[in-house]
Amino acid sequence: MQVVVIGGGFGGIASALRMRAKGYSVTLIDRCDRLGGRAQVFKKDGFIHDAGPTVITAPFLIGELFQLFNEKMEDYIQLIPLKPWYRFVYADGEHFDYGGSAEDTIKEIRRIAPDDIDGYKRLLAHSKSLFDIGFTKLSARPFNSFILMLKQIPILISLKSYNTVWQFVSSHLKNEKLKRAFSIQPLLVGGNPFDTTSIYSLIHFLEYSFGVFFAKGGTGAIVESLNCLMKRNDIKIIMRQTVSSLQITNGKAVGVILENGDYHKADIIISNADAPFLYSKMTPKHKLPIITKTKLSKAHYSMGLFVLYFGTNKIYENVAHHTIILGNSYEELLKDIFHRKTLNDDFSLYLHRPTATDKSFAPENCDSFYVLCPVPNLKAEIDWQNEGKKLEKKIIKTLSKSVLPNLEDTIVSNFFKTPEDFKNDYLSMFGAGFSIAPLFRQSAWFRFHNKAEGIKNLYLVGAGTHPGAGLPGVLSSAKVVDTMIERCDGV
Repeated sequence: MQVVVIGGGFGGIASALRMRAKGYSVTLIDRCDRLGGRAQVFKKDGFIHDAGPTVITAPFLIGELFQLFNEKMEDYIQLIPLKPWYRFVYADGEHFDYGGSAEDTIKEIRRIAPDDIDGYKRLLAHSKSLFDIGFTKLSARPFNSFILMLKQIPILISLKSYNTVWQFVSSHLKNEKLKRAFSIQPLLVGGNPFDTTSIYSLIHFLEYSFGVFFAKGGTGAIVESLNCLMKRNDIKIIMRQTVSSLQITNGKAVGVILENGDYHKADIIISNADAPFLYSKMTPKHKLPIITKTKLSKAHYSMGLFVLYFGTNKIYENVAHHTIILGNSYEELLKDIFHRKTLNDDFSLYLHRPTATDKSFAPENCDSFYVLCPVPNLKAEIDWQNEGKKLEKKIIKTLSKSVLPNLEDTIVSNFFKTPEDFKNDYLSMFGAGFSIAPLFRQSAWFRFHNKAEGIKNLYLVGAGTHPGAGLPGVLSSAKVVDTMIERCDGV
């Protein structure tokens, strides 16, 4: 029996491997030049840039894919533990290093706000309770049944999951700087901490349990190792081809049609395409059930991303691998991004310096960077042809005044990507960086189901499906689909 996987992001790769391990013939089709989805790799003037996810946590989810074929991840991927996990730099120049052991974090809290030590311990304990339910129990379970969702409501209420992440953090911590640092995680999966359900505060304990890592050679090295694993196990990979539509006959997905006209028959289709794009652009509208049409019409999307890639002709030794630079405003900035859909001159930034861990990312005596700036998605009327260059100059100026002194004089080989690129390159609806936002009304059963409603033999993985965005989320979505598909006959 033939499985066709649409899209070669981590969700698609994991699905292809899981289906092959079950005995299916598998064909994976991707429109990019290389696998990885948003985890592309850009190379320019001797500098290497991971384009997508750079924070590796819960690495056992990657290891499971090798174990399916009696191999060990450690034989192919070298994961380097980071310390600190993140360095937060505030507008007044103070910093907070987060990560390592709980004792390391408490030591930092004692330096900044000793009155919050007990509150942090309560926060960590509460995060563990959320983790035990939200990740351990529910992340790999299908939420196609509303009854299953109803059964979870009492425990979710007892954990106060109706609160936002900001409310969760504020109930434990008093110091404003710490509250910002411990509420920032939803932005890593496309959510506003002031809107996102506090179930996502499980990320604290997820990081505490498994650590934060960087792969030698970057995320691109992980993708290449998984690419080789697929090839060793006879998964057919078709690159630089885009699926234009699904072939649906008598309520069943039976194949895919490519933009070049080629047709690929399938007994099962697993889509790693952006879920809203799949349903609005690749599926005949008259084939969609009302529930799917309703989710599409009411969908609230994550923010967009402006990503500036650059190298420097000097080394900034004191800059951590992951640095989060917080501006003066916080809630108002997030309102501008998520609700008002406007650009704010006072922005917050995530700065990635892989050369802090792996010198191969830059020529000798140089550093490699990318800086990510959350911005409104394409529902905003922003002319990125003009605003892109303006924002680039503002970001360089801000970095030069803070963690990268004299950046204007040391920067080389710079280029950027905007929400327009996310729309064009990855077929992301409205150029959203993480598909639909992680609101309570778009979580679990309310999110796009992993098994399509109303269309048989069609399954969905990736950021827009349960359990959500982020590397652990999309890898877990493939585990969900795995539980719903039987082994191939005769295997």
